[in-house]
Amino acid sequence: MPLLPRLILIALLCCAGGAVRAGLPEVVAAAKPAVMAVGLYNALSSPRFNFRGTGFVVGDGRQLITNAHVLPEESADLRQLALQIGGNRAAGQDGAPETRGLTLLQLDRTHDLALLRISGEPLPTLTLEPADGAREGQAVAFMGFPIGGLLGFATVTHRATISSITPIALPPPNARQLDAAAVARLRTLPFDIYQLDGTAYPGNSGGPLFDIDSGRVVGVINMVFVKGSRETLLSNPSGISYAIPARFVRELLARP
Repeated sequence: MPLLPRLILIALLCCAGGAVRAGLPEVVAAAKPAVMAVGLYNALSSPRFNFRGTGFVVGDGRQLITNAHVLPEESADLRQLALQIGGNRAAGQDGAPETRGLTLLQLDRTHDLALLRISGEPLPTLTLEPADGAREGQAVAFMGFPIGGLLGFATVTHRATISSITPIALPPPNARQLDAAAVARLRTLPFDIYQLDGTAYPGNSGGPLFDIDSGRVVGVINMVFVKGSRETLLSNPSGISYAIPARFVRELLARP
């Protein structure tokens, strides 16, 4: 076969499988600017920023998704909600972290999700998986701020596999919210949740779970299985974590 047709054939074969896929390092680099530390900001406190969990930016660049249990229980504290953009991303000229105010838009305690509005200019966003295509055995990764400020609010990425898709009903964060209606919902409204063979830590709550090839968000990190006491979570982790499927995020964004 002449050289030129042979080269053309090789090129066609290389492209036959579809578009070239990015590797995990490229996906991580693209996702990091959209993953934020969520907490309470008080100029008179020390430290001024009290970290509570992870969130990620979606939609128009001014919408933030996190877990409902990341938010404070007292309504008065909602006025202090803020996100912190780390010094390694979009920081001020002095390299100091930038803080933005947050306003609660929607709350879904049944699926432990919250939608908040970010003040200021739009930020980089993550793209949600448009349909429920996650499968058991799928390779994924999740990003957030495990152990909070102890690691300097640097985003950390963990690889995992969706080891099971199983029905679950999430209890509310505390017993005071266990009224008769809440108990009835727990009994009648189980929904599918992703079980992962990766270890999430305190601080990962609300972070994105994304496909390692496309970078699209397939879920939101929600909780970790504790096999001992909470005090042994760091020294003796179970290696089992859970994530809320992205379809519930899409439903939250679609609310009027």
